Amino acid sequence: MAINYPFGLPLKQNFAEYVYYQGLFLPHEIDKITKFWEADKTFKATMSGNKANTDRLRKSLVMFIDTTTENDWIYNKLAALAINCNSERYDFDLLGFHQELQLTRYSEGDFFDWHLDFGSGEISTRKLSLTVQLSDPNEYEGGDLQFRINNEIVNAPREKGTIVVFPSFIMHRVTPITKGTRQSIVGWVSGPPYR
Repeated sequence: MAINYPFGLPLKQNFAEYVYYQGLFLPHEIDKITKFWEADKTFKATMSGNKANTDRLRKSLVMFIDTTTENDWIYNKLAALAINCNSERYDFDLLGFHQELQLTRYSEGDFFDWHLDFGSGEISTRKLSLTVQLSDPNEYEGGDLQFRINNEIVNAPREKGTIVVFPSFIMHRVTPITKGTRQSIVGWVSGPPYR
């Protein structure tokens, strides 16, 4: 029996608003990454294309993980995971990381309100977003990565080392930190513009 697809295109039946993976980074690798943090290389996070509203929408500190040979292992692990996830779930046209990975630190009172990682200008080619949980969930309160899926708000897993992958056009936020500090890696895999 032949299957007829609209416009002749096969449909991706196992699309998911987000997917998570565990065990890609070993505990000693996570510890190594958290030691990258250098106060003199950090800066206040901003919003692409919306810098005037940054304070209202986002509060955290960030620094970039250099694309040096010594950091290739991080980029290579995340790129391989993104390719695999994309193949299983999304079938987006991907080209790779067009921006450096971002090491993010949320301290008490920090947050990132509802937003998309995709938009106009420099973020218009983002296809997949990745978040790597570097902190133990017992080290902080609040700071939940949440997704808005239709009328529901869903919390992503908080276990240390968990990697969450999702299409960059999915609405998400990080709730305010009420105690402690949460660290994560954030990255975006880009591709040709949507058609």
